[in-house]
Amino acid sequence: MRIRKILLGVTVLATAAAAVVPQPAAAAGSGPTNPGFESAGDGQVPTGWSERGHRAASFVEAGGRTGERRLTHWAEVPYRVQTTQRLTGLPRGTYTLRVSVRASGGQRDAYVALTGCGGRPVRVDLPRTGDEWWVQLALTTEVRSGRCTISLVSDGNAGDWANFDDVTFDRATGPAGTPLPIAGADVSHLTKNEDHGAVYRDRVGPPRDALKILRANGVNYARLKVWVDPADGYNDKADTLAKARRAHALGMGLLIDFHYSDAWADPGKQNKPAAWADLPFDQLKQAVYDHTYDVLASLRRQGTPADLVQVGNEINGGLLWPDGRWDNWDGLAALLTAGSTAVTDASPDSKVVLHLAEGGNNGGHRWWFDNAVARGVPFDIIAVSHYTYWHGPLGYLQANLFDLAAAYGRPLMVVETAYGFTLEENDHETNIFNAALQAAAGYPATPQGQADAVRDIVNTAAAVPGMLGVFYWEPTWTAVDGAGWDPADPTSGDGWENQALFDYSGRALPALRVLGATAHPRR
Repeated sequence: MRIRKILLGVTVLATAAAAVVPQPAAAAGSGPTNPGFESAGDGQVPTGWSERGHRAASFVEAGGRTGERRLTHWAEVPYRVQTTQRLTGLPRGTYTLRVSVRASGGQRDAYVALTGCGGRPVRVDLPRTGDEWWVQLALTTEVRSGRCTISLVSDGNAGDWANFDDVTFDRATGPAGTPLPIAGADVSHLTKNEDHGAVYRDRVGPPRDALKILRANGVNYARLKVWVDPADGYNDKADTLAKARRAHALGMGLLIDFHYSDAWADPGKQNKPAAWADLPFDQLKQAVYDHTYDVLASLRRQGTPADLVQVGNEINGGLLWPDGRWDNWDGLAALLTAGSTAVTDASPDSKVVLHLAEGGNNGGHRWWFDNAVARGVPFDIIAVSHYTYWHGPLGYLQANLFDLAAAYGRPLMVVETAYGFTLEENDHETNIFNAALQAAAGYPATPQGQADAVRDIVNTAAAVPGMLGVFYWEPTWTAVDGAGWDPADPTSGDGWENQALFDYSGRALPALRVLGATAHPRR
């Protein structure tokens, strides 16, 4: 399914994002009774709701997201409790349930579900949020029988807790479940790894092509960074074209990520390519245009056009410093416009993406996009990076995404996220993800902890109208000698191997299945 078809529906959702903050529902037959848990009957059971299991572990108390009260699941002993409400008199059609939640994490199981609606049951797991920020969850079902049951379920250890508030159930469009159009993977480093002997395996079986393993597990988009003249020859135009052919042959969509540098570009460094270093500004703009046009036109000629194109990578502080630095917005806007224009000229069906780091930094993002819009920079999609161990809780991310969707009316993506499955090293390079970052994020550095972290960010993003999908950053960058991070230093190592989606034997980890399971089939 080409991205223009996806955008047709989600752009409308993005412009309506301000209207989706949950409000108390109307009478039974069109929504749940007591959706904000403001009314409690005997024993603190919320009016209109029923309970099964360890009933004392479910109760109404002060501290709602809106209003005065919330539903809480908690007990001093291990427990399993289910709070439900059966809706009746529903016209046939598609409906979306939205629930605001907070959760400690660590439960054996904790989720929101829709059952008995006439189609397949659907559910979404509660994310680990902590007690500071609420996160909204959403899932969609088809009602065929006139009835549908909302279930709020906790299977907790002693002391585990979950909060619920602001339940809505409204007519909607879209497929059942919580799917996103895109489950993506940045595989920019893959060819370098393969050339130095990296081996990849699925959960069972012999070594296989890593892209085929990703595709078989549901990943339907590849993200490829482009450097101008890298010292090691990887991630240049030729390498990008080769990887694009492989991805296209597997039916994967393509996101091209221009760094406009010979090496890494991110919020801390946006260095010009050596060949552009001394160019006057007009010639620098032309170089941006020509480089962008050349790569995209070449992709189109070989039959692998880019669906999505990032004009710059994590450009919170601008790009091509100092000409396009954050404190020279006129210069930055001119360079971005040159790149965006080249995208449209070279590949008319491609969509322009502007990408910032710090996915929960609403103030910074609003300042940045207000400046871009005021100067007429053309773009189609807003993208963010969000690593919970650097950028804060999922509530920060979701609040920012809701606001950006409402403010600018564009679809959104999370184009970088990752988490560690171990704290052990597998080469001489110190790993970026360490015990301090594990403590900051709160998920254990285990295969299951990594899978939970991926699940939670996907479910958090999926509730935002206009959300296109989530990309995992460098899932195939396992540690092999010679394939280190520095293109100018063959002895450099890999500081990322403990965040790959393949373990130290090259075997696919559970988080890969979690990532791929969230996406629609690509048609």
